[in-house]
Amino acid sequence: MASMRDIKRRKDSIQSTQQITKAMKLVSTVKLQRARVRAENSKPYFEKMYETVQSILEKSGNIDHPYLTANGSSGKAVIAVTANRGLAGGYNNNIVKLIVDSGLKKEEVAVYGIGKKGVEALARRGYRIVEDDSDIINEPLFSDAAAIGRKVLEAYAAGEVGEIYLAYTEFKNTVVHTPKLIKLLPVEVETSQEKETEASKNAPMNFEPEAEESLDMIIPNYINSTIYGAFIEAVASENGARMQAMDAATSNADEMISALSLAYNRARQGAITQELTEIISGAEALN
Repeated sequence: MASMRDIKRRKDSIQSTQQITKAMKLVSTVKLQRARVRAENSKPYFEKMYETVQSILEKSGNIDHPYLTANGSSGKAVIAVTANRGLAGGYNNNIVKLIVDSGLKKEEVAVYGIGKKGVEALARRGYRIVEDDSDIINEPLFSDAAAIGRKVLEAYAAGEVGEIYLAYTEFKNTVVHTPKLIKLLPVEVETSQEKETEASKNAPMNFEPEAEESLDMIIPNYINSTIYGAFIEAVASENGARMQAMDAATSNADEMISALSLAYNRARQGAITQELTEIISGAEALN
């Protein structure tokens, strides 16, 4: 059985750790409120952007454009959005696991890392890291997303990669965050018979200037907007995950402190009983 000194030392250590987890929970809560508002305000724009581009491409017919057809390369560019810090539950590991279990061959994947935790974990698993722009996720800007978009589009145009994917965590609400892997290029047009009406079938899509030139402008902006939207949702998800993790850690610390307090009291009572027994035995021996 542990001594009273060992129990007290362990209890003091857990109490110190609990103070840290409480502080981290408070900081994450404040950051989450700001990031949540930003994500919720931005989401309708990015969803409407996606719907608009899908509608344009669906009505455009068969257009021979590099962004709509495979370029023959087997390479896969994956933009992996994680965090620069841990202590956020399974937030970072979920993205890494999503990529590892995606079915994409490791030797064909080129990782564009956003977040040190994801970069380090994927590098340990043997993935090739071609870009490490981890500082972006601290305070993401649209210009940062455009810079990443430009890099992957240049690799696509050069034939270095034939597909571009984006792995990030979608922010549903404070407690629900869903890891997602979406394909950015070649653009896949979603069609469904329910969505198709006679009006939509017959409605022509006219481009000014020509279709190819218009898509050269539309699709890069669409991709940059999608990447930026992923950054915004990832920041909110990270702070939500960290807040939950620190709340759970604080609750666990409370339970451990209660158990140690009980063990300490029992050890103290045992020591007192032992001392009384020795005093009584000594008194009887004198008699």
